[in-house]
Amino acid sequence: MVKNTMNELRTYWTQRYKENNTGWDIGYPSTPIKTYVDQLTDKDLSILIPGAGNAYEAEYLWEQGFKNVYVMDISDIPLKKFEERNPKFPKNNLLLENFFLHKGQYDLILEQTFFCSFVPTDDNRTRYAQQMASLLKPWGKLVGVWFDIPLTGDMEKRPFGGNKELYLKYLSPFFKTKTFLKCHNSIPPRSGNELFGIFEKK
Repeated sequence: MVKNTMNELRTYWTQRYKENNTGWDIGYPSTPIKTYVDQLTDKDLSILIPGAGNAYEAEYLWEQGFKNVYVMDISDIPLKKFEERNPKFPKNNLLLENFFLHKGQYDLILEQTFFCSFVPTDDNRTRYAQQMASLLKPWGKLVGVWFDIPLTGDMEKRPFGGNKELYLKYLSPFFKTKTFLKCHNSIPPRSGNELFGIFEKK
C-alpha cells in the first residue's frame, strides 16, 4: 500500500484539486481545532498537519506565533496555494510527501479528518495509527477531528466513515485516550457528524 500507490494517490488528490472537487474545504480553520489551538501556550511546539490541504489551521497557527509548524500534503497544488497566501512561511516546512513514508518527530499532530481519506482497509488504518505514534515524541499528542458517520463498504467514496469504537480499535494500542467525544462545536453542516479527540502517545 505504502510505496506502490504513492503516484496513484498523488494523481487522485491532484485531480480533485484541479477540478475544485474539494467539498471538505471550508475556507477557514475548523472550529474544534481553532478552539484547541487557542488554549495552547507553548509557541515552540513542533506541530505537523498531515493531509493538510489548503491548511487554514496551519495559517492560523503561524499568525498566532507558532513557528515550528509543518504542512504536509501528497499534492503540490494546495501547498503552492498556501505558499502564495503565506509568502513568509518557511518553505522547508512545506512537505510534499507521502505521510506513510515521512520521518520526523513532533510534539503535536493535528488531525482534520485525514484518517477518513484512506481506503478503510484494516492494513491502512493500522498503518495510520502506527505511523502517527512513530512521528510523535514521547508524550506527544494526536489531536483533532474524526468523522462520526457510517462506514458503508463503498471503497471509492471519500470521506470514509467510522465511529468511536472503530477508531479506538486502531488507536488504543498506541495511544492513551485523554478525551474522545461527540464534537460540540462543529460547523453547522457537520454538526452531529464529528468526534473530537485528544490522544497521548503511550
